Amino acid sequence: MQPFETHEVRNTVAPFENINLFAADPALQEALVREGGADAVASLQALGAELGRADTLDLARLANLYGPSLHNFDRAGRRIDEVEFHPAWHRLMELLISHGAHASPWQGGAGAQVARAARYLLFGQVENGSQCPVTMTYASVPALRQAPRIALKWLPKILSNAYDPRSLPIEQKHGALIGMGMTEKQGGSDVRTNTTRAAPVPPSEARALFGEEGEEVFRIVGHKWFFSAPQSDAHLILAQTDSEGSAGLSCFFLPRYLPNGERNAIRVQRLKDKVGNRSNASSEVEFTGAYGWLIGKAGRGIPTILEMGSHTRLDCVLGSAGAMRAALTHALHHARRRVAFGRPLAEQPLMQNVLADLALESEAATVFAMRLARCFDESADPAQAMLARVLTPAGKYWICKRGPAFGAEAMEVIGGSGYVEDGPLARLYRELPVNSIWEGSGNVMCLDLLRALSKSPEALEALAAELAKAGNSDTFFVAYRSTLLADLAQQQQPDEFGARVRAERVVLAVQAALLLRHAPAYVSSAFIASRLKREPGGAYGRLPSGVDCAAILARALVE
Repeated sequence: MQPFETHEVRNTVAPFENINLFAADPALQEALVREGGADAVASLQALGAELGRADTLDLARLANLYGPSLHNFDRAGRRIDEVEFHPAWHRLMELLISHGAHASPWQGGAGAQVARAARYLLFGQVENGSQCPVTMTYASVPALRQAPRIALKWLPKILSNAYDPRSLPIEQKHGALIGMGMTEKQGGSDVRTNTTRAAPVPPSEARALFGEEGEEVFRIVGHKWFFSAPQSDAHLILAQTDSEGSAGLSCFFLPRYLPNGERNAIRVQRLKDKVGNRSNASSEVEFTGAYGWLIGKAGRGIPTILEMGSHTRLDCVLGSAGAMRAALTHALHHARRRVAFGRPLAEQPLMQNVLADLALESEAATVFAMRLARCFDESADPAQAMLARVLTPAGKYWICKRGPAFGAEAMEVIGGSGYVEDGPLARLYRELPVNSIWEGSGNVMCLDLLRALSKSPEALEALAAELAKAGNSDTFFVAYRSTLLADLAQQQQPDEFGARVRAERVVLAVQAALLLRHAPAYVSSAFIASRLKREPGGAYGRLPSGVDCAAILARALVE
């Protein structure tokens, strides 16, 4: 007897895969060349093809499905605090490190920050958890250069493009990763309340233990509530010092293995059970007399770590822009092929409004992130350094803040199939909040922007000069720019209550200026009409009539 067929599977959409992620993105291609990374075009074409393959994209699924596990002890009962990962995680890390996502700007070359930013945006479309240890390693280099002895030993391994996950002393490794631990239970972003303490080791004792490497060694006792990537070869932390004339927070370098080959006294208590970023190991630790080496001056830990923070915040902008781009491509790919009510979703006017709105948001995030990366390339220019001082916290606030709603809307485009774990939208949705929380919450970023504008007149001058490049052809933009700059100039005392609005307006103005200068008119006019002429809050899909949605969507994803 033949079984009854209950239904025929049809009108389903194949996954978005086996596509060149770089070639499919005209806005990223244009920004790469425009901002100084033209030498990397060929390598990014190859990387885009590799990252867009089905087997590469599936690594993200596996790494998140089979997350890290902590092993505190070996079979003999010795304390080891090792983290075990699925092979997919190691393959993702190998891809990131081999392509220099952790170190290429420090290896030299014109436009190195911009080229690296483009790579990071592409990697952000594949898997976000593996970007965390890469970001911290990348950002650690400026801080470590303040400690020449440590830099001499460690930087060659950090700058290596070899991924070496083995748990060994640094002398035996081909490459190294750096993590960090700043926040504690009682303080969070308020690191000045940290209770972890560092006491100097007497010079004779330090030399007996570590020989020539026994200079400026401290014993660390305390904890970290978030200790990122505990599998890293070393971490940068903040701890209180009590030395005469240098009391306060200091920055310390804690290697996983000490120069004498012993394990450092860093006790991993547990791994965090997070909403997203599940492929990545985040932990709680205690320091039971761990040895740490001073980085920078004692009592000056926060200024020492600030330069590291500016680079990690750049990566928050890049990571969010990459994840938003991924959500857009999956949604648009689906909408072009899924038929409902007699025609493809992407041909239906209200869906076109939603998709085009998402496409505008994604392109604006991309061009902003790439322009910010050029500021880092040109940081020797005081004007560019000051522009980065403004745009980094503002962009970290607004672009990261737009991410979760963006991910939710893209998920809704796909419908119920987007809400289940079979596809990538659920994972992307869980990932998007973390960049808004990590490395300083939205409020912290907005207050940082106010500090930059109130303390440095050059900051407002740099912003005005950047906005002036858009010219005067769009009268509404000119009026918006003038009102914004006048408002910022009148703030004698920072208005903390309205800081979020100011950060939002700064980013929208810069995005509009960049699109006016470099994007097709149908993109820039739609952005200005929907973001400057009306408040951008509320759901996506609120574009005014007259927007050329078809042209925007054709540009958004080249398949």
